[in-house]
Amino acid sequence: MKVVILLGSESDKEFVDGMPKEFKAWGVDAEMVVASAHKVPEKVYNLVKKNNEKEVDLVYITVAGRSNGLSGVVAANSIHPVIACPPYKDKLDFMVNINSTLNMPSDTPVLTVLDRLNVIMAVLRIFALKDKSLRKKMLDRISDIKKRFKV
Repeated sequence: MKVVILLGSESDKEFVDGMPKEFKAWGVDAEMVVASAHKVPEKVYNLVKKNNEKEVDLVYITVAGRSNGLSGVVAANSIHPVIACPPYKDKLDFMVNINSTLNMPSDTPVLTVLDRLNVIMAVLRIFALKDKSLRKKMLDRISDIKKRFKV
C-alpha cells in the first residue's frame, strides 16, 4: 500500500505538512513529489506511467490550486484512484481552487476532499477494503469515535 502525495508547487508543502508521517503511523508508505502539470507535465506523466506498470495498491492525493491541471492529468492517465485536496489560504483562494478542482473533463475521475484529515481517512478506508489489519484499525477508530457520543 502506498500513497503518492503530488504537489503542484513547493508552496503547497505547508498545506500537507505531516501527512507522510500520519500515513506511516497507519502502516502505509507515503511519498511526496512536487510536479506541476503545467510546468513539467512529462514528470507527472512519467511518474503515473511508471506506477501504472507496478502491481501495487496505490492512491494519489493531488494538491494544487489555481488552475488545477495536476489532478486532471493524473486522473486521465492513471489506473489508481485520485483524490484532490486543494490548498487554500483564505476564502477567495478557496473559491478559485475548489472551482478548478471540481470542473474536470469527462473520463477524468477526480474525487475531491477539502479537509486534510478526511483525505487521509479516505485513503486509509480505500486500502482497508483489501488489508485486514488496516480494516481492524479503522473499525477500532470508528468505535472509539462513537464512544464519545451517548447513543
